[in-house]
Amino acid sequence: MKKISILGSTGSIGTQTLDVIAMHPDAFEVDGLSAGSNTALLLEQVRRFKPRRVSVSTKELAEEIRSSLPPGVELFSGNEGMVEIAAGGEADTVVTAVMGSVGLRSTLAAIEAGRHIGLANKETLVTAGHLVTELAERKGVQLLPVDSEHSAIFQCLNGENREDIACITLTASGGSFRDYTRDQLKHVTVADALRHPNWSMGAKITIDSATMVNKGLEVIEAHWLFGLPYEQIQVLLHPESIIHSYVEFRDSSIIAQLGNPDMRVPIQYALTYPDRWASPAKRLSLAEAQRLTFREMDYARFPALKLAIECGKAGGTATTAFNAANEIAVARFLRDEIPFLRIEEIIEEVLQHHELAAHPNLEQIEDCDRAARELAGKL
Repeated sequence: MKKISILGSTGSIGTQTLDVIAMHPDAFEVDGLSAGSNTALLLEQVRRFKPRRVSVSTKELAEEIRSSLPPGVELFSGNEGMVEIAAGGEADTVVTAVMGSVGLRSTLAAIEAGRHIGLANKETLVTAGHLVTELAERKGVQLLPVDSEHSAIFQCLNGENREDIACITLTASGGSFRDYTRDQLKHVTVADALRHPNWSMGAKITIDSATMVNKGLEVIEAHWLFGLPYEQIQVLLHPESIIHSYVEFRDSSIIAQLGNPDMRVPIQYALTYPDRWASPAKRLSLAEAQRLTFREMDYARFPALKLAIECGKAGGTATTAFNAANEIAVARFLRDEIPFLRIEEIIEEVLQHHELAAHPNLEQIEDCDRAARELAGKL
């Protein structure tokens, strides 16, 4: 019986992780759940999966739900609570499904405690990739990717010699506005942006998909996960989201991972690796799909992607500032405070004011994160 804790249990990845666990009740046990403010859903999850430990975002919310918890369930709150769920208890694997850099300290704590990581929180590697990967190597902890693109690369590299890699290619659906011109983007609404053509995801990641920031974060994440220079990481538009990503080797062979868009597949593989179990996902029929299409990435059309890659190459706190500025800008767009194209502009303006720290420690990373958020909120 493998014990699992989930950071962000009420979000899209968290709920789908629990779907996977529910399909294999004899194989998985939920040790801890951490959620934000959706206490109604959290309490449903507690009743169904019977975790020993639970955390919510604030002390006030913790007091609200205390009397509704079954006897014996430990209750925590805030960032300290997330750390408790990540590093305390008896979990073998911690699925980091929270959005944003808020997941960094809890992920580091889980690694320090020797937990394997099902990594769905890409911002952890974006903001502090060197700290996370160095600690994981020192502790002998596996970083098992949950993002469909990185899971695809991970699967394609099984049994392969890393020195034989020519390049990896992350595919991108193009998001809600992949066929829009820059001029058409001036007038799009929040509702428009949230209608992703292929995937059902949370609001923040859906907006990131529309700006292509999400793909930029994934390029940075791939750099740290697979130890590749940015020159060996490419991006290709693939509107159908059937090929999740692929690897080209130096003999010109290409190995790709295909499947219908269903996040339960990479989630389950992270939980069962190196084994493959039966899945409820719809089987892919290439005869039904008939045609797969591809387009070269247009970096002038998606400038935020280009900016993310530039920050990755700059290293240090550049990626921290990029991510923090984006998180604030997206939140402001979702509140109808700024237009869609202003997201990219705010990120660029924050980076223009950023002073790079080339080899930052955790304190420097957190200081950079706070400063970038403050500036992005004022612009």
